[in-house]
Amino acid sequence: MSLTIYGCYRSRASRNIWLANEMGLAFAHVPVIQVYRLPNPDAPDAPLHTQSPEFLAVNAKGQIPAIDDGGFKLQESLAINLYLARKNGGPLASANLQEEGLAAMWSLWAATSVESHALNIQYHMAAYPPEKRDPALVAAALAALPAQFKALDEALAQGGGFIMGGRFTVADINVAEIFRYAKPATQLFDAAPRVKAWLDACQARPAFKAMWAARDAEPA
Repeated sequence: MSLTIYGCYRSRASRNIWLANEMGLAFAHVPVIQVYRLPNPDAPDAPLHTQSPEFLAVNAKGQIPAIDDGGFKLQESLAINLYLARKNGGPLASANLQEEGLAAMWSLWAATSVESHALNIQYHMAAYPPEKRDPALVAAALAALPAQFKALDEALAQGGGFIMGGRFTVADINVAEIFRYAKPATQLFDAAPRVKAWLDACQARPAFKAMWAARDAEPA
């Protein structure tokens, strides 16, 4: 087995595991937890974490996810997915150079224009306890994201319910894994019904459900 995915399910490694499940790729999974989640990362019984020497040999940046594909090491979840799709081919991969450009464009757009606001919605509307929530960050996100939801909604209308190529691809996985952070703000999805239907369909896929079940089973 040449492909190894490093990272816990409760991280952006979920994106890579979902893609690997979709493509039927054989891989080894090495759970690596974020060091900030550990009360004492230097304890003798501490789990493998992002500052463990064993993991730093894979990714000196100390970030998850990372992969080792037969000696080729790569980091950044969106880049990993684009690489794995390109290498292994099939319907999830880009069919031509134009689709490669589109997959990269949509992935980078979601990462730069959506993700930080969507994460603020997830944490400050739902995940954090009330005393740690910052309403100002939620307000800023709710002001910034409608335009991004509208842009994706229009693209899905033109693409027959998918981001590119009229079919489910790596671009859908990369973008869906960012838009899901915004789910606590249901008003955003109500205003962009195609985005809501698309995300629901993405998350109804067996490969996503398998990844999510493993994530739920992982300690919080």
